Amino acid sequence: MITRIFPLFVFYLLFFLGTESSFSQQKEYKIISIAFYNVENLFDTENNPFTFDDDRTPEGDDVWTQEKYMDKLQNLARVIPEIGSEITQQAPVIIGICEVENRQVLEDLINEPQLKTYNYGIVHYESPDRRGIDVALLYRKDIFRLENSVSHELLIYNSKEPDKRVYTRDQLVVSGEIDNEKLHFIVNHWPSRSGGETASSYKREKAAALNKIIIDSIFKKEPLARVISMGDFNDDPTNKSFKEILKTKGGPKGISPHQLYNPMERMLKKGMGTLAYRDGWNLFDQILISGALTGKDYSGFQFYKAGIFNKKYLITENGQYKGYPFRSYGYSGYQGGYSDHFPVYIYLVKQVTSTSSNKN
Repeated sequence: MITRIFPLFVFYLLFFLGTESSFSQQKEYKIISIAFYNVENLFDTENNPFTFDDDRTPEGDDVWTQEKYMDKLQNLARVIPEIGSEITQQAPVIIGICEVENRQVLEDLINEPQLKTYNYGIVHYESPDRRGIDVALLYRKDIFRLENSVSHELLIYNSKEPDKRVYTRDQLVVSGEIDNEKLHFIVNHWPSRSGGETASSYKREKAAALNKIIIDSIFKKEPLARVISMGDFNDDPTNKSFKEILKTKGGPKGISPHQLYNPMERMLKKGMGTLAYRDGWNLFDQILISGALTGKDYSGFQFYKAGIFNKKYLITENGQYKGYPFRSYGYSGYQGGYSDHFPVYIYLVKQVTSTSSNKN
């Protein structure tokens, strides 16, 4: 029998308890990071006759050559292991990905020298999206034990032409264990705001309804399930899709196991964002967590905090779009950047030991 050894990502918090006895307590934790990244059109250079990928070919409008493709892979491979590493000193255990064309581009990505050492596995299914872009999940095979995965089709029909289907991305569900604890991940890329936010909102509300069905089905089997739903939702945390359909909460206090906490809601209210448009910020890239990950009433891994990974090198330094995410393509063509979205991440922590000092 082979025993799996869980690498210890350990950090320490010193809690100085303001009590009359003046005790200090040191707590030791395991810590892991979970990330999501919209990688902005990671396409290979071959023309797929069944999708609208013509621009991303050497003969297309983007003049998408092998050299540009390799440059894009190298850029992404620089970013991914750094997401959340300030505390963990490690690459994320789980990474939700969107805007990838196929499994091969994911294989090429994880085999980049900067990522290969982390031994990432891939969960990917082809979606019926017209542009040929999919969602996927990368996981560190030495830490996450994959148990099951399934892709849920999102059926949407045009509001003005009810017989005309809107082909978009599926929602990917991946279940497995980290340190013998069951976790469920849902990777999303909801329909865009093409045609206007209001006119297209029904599509994202349909996506939210599917997400709720998936989550409810998990809870039906596991009442205390630990669920993490992440993605580029093309909606902000305060939109109807979240507040009315998924009924997300902006704070973790008093949340029940079947409710969803959205730590990005507070970030939005502070003016933070993951993509910029017309000099305004949106926070479309989010990670939602179920109640069993939010408080001291539950055992095992718990939510610690969330963040937006927006290091200086990911930001456009000058010009009209100074301060925006440094993207691969702009209006002037290839820019050699990373993505038009910043990645997001959360930390999960689990107390391992605790020690108390002697009374002063």
